Amino acid sequence: MRATALLAMTGQSIWLDNITRKLLDSGQLATWIKELSVVGLTSNPSIFEKAITGSNDYDAQIRPLIAKGMKPEQIFFECAISDLTRAADLFKPVAQRTGSVDGWVSLEVSPLLANDTAATIAQAIDLHARANRPNLFIKVPGTPEGVPAIEELIAAGVSINVTLLFSEAHFAAAAEAYLRGLERRAAAGLPLGAVSSVASLFVSRWDRKTAPKLPAELKNTVGIAVSRACYHAYCTLYCSDRWLALEAKGARPQRLLYASTSTKDPALSPTLYVEGLASPRTVNTMPQETLIALSKATTIGSVLAPSDVSWRAVLDTVTKAGIDLKVCAAELQIEGRDSFNKSWIDLIANIETKSAALAS
Repeated sequence: MRATALLAMTGQSIWLDNITRKLLDSGQLATWIKELSVVGLTSNPSIFEKAITGSNDYDAQIRPLIAKGMKPEQIFFECAISDLTRAADLFKPVAQRTGSVDGWVSLEVSPLLANDTAATIAQAIDLHARANRPNLFIKVPGTPEGVPAIEELIAAGVSINVTLLFSEAHFAAAAEAYLRGLERRAAAGLPLGAVSSVASLFVSRWDRKTAPKLPAELKNTVGIAVSRACYHAYCTLYCSDRWLALEAKGARPQRLLYASTSTKDPALSPTLYVEGLASPRTVNTMPQETLIALSKATTIGSVLAPSDVSWRAVLDTVTKAGIDLKVCAAELQIEGRDSFNKSWIDLIANIETKSAALAS
């Protein structure tokens, strides 16, 4: 049996962290859904930058948009919504089969809005309405300015993928925003089961940042340890009286999603973060290289238990070695935001260049 199937049997959902028109047109995504237990999909500005500007696959759609006088950002969202609504339709049977636990795709608001709560809310509502798919998340960063937007959007019935989370404190802020949004819906007499969310924790960037500062025996241990700490907090939260009261009214848990799960060090196993974070009722969104590597394996190792606290010793040792985890988490969130900003700016500039070439 493939390790992808074994991982799915543990209760963890496999989502693909990629989208291109070629994946859709070639039938490759449909094949992975059928054969590799893929039950959802995520995207981000970096992924779309490579997809749109690195091929001619979007030229036929872009030409008439140029003729209509659309700006590069408008052209991007037209292309992205086209891809993601097709993917959402492809995952519709998965959503039906799982009661909308899985079958989701994600579309991100402009990263340039990460520090603007009101603009984030407005664009998220607009994109949600334009996509018009019940299994499409709008991605909103879990920055200090993004957290209030998450509460407002959940209260308004917009399902959210909270991105750019790096610590237990970041997860707690995202979860609190989700719960407050649900409680507002309950108070207004609105259905709670109509809205959903995931909290996306970035894993490998921890190790890329801390490895140069740590002794050999601690390198590449921080990402998994921080993620396990978040899983422990996640399990604790969804046993609380506060959550159970919402669940009794039909609410869905905001599932913990492990993102950035490809290894950056070629000396490491490509499935290091997958095997280290096999845990029930969570999601692992994988780049296709990681997905393929996992599909070639036949085991996944142990499954993480909610009671596991081995991460405490690891994080204590890392702290004693000179790593300030709170400071690192804050820096990682800013660096992640800035990285997405750069990809977005590059994407818009490249679409502008492509548009000029196509127009001529």
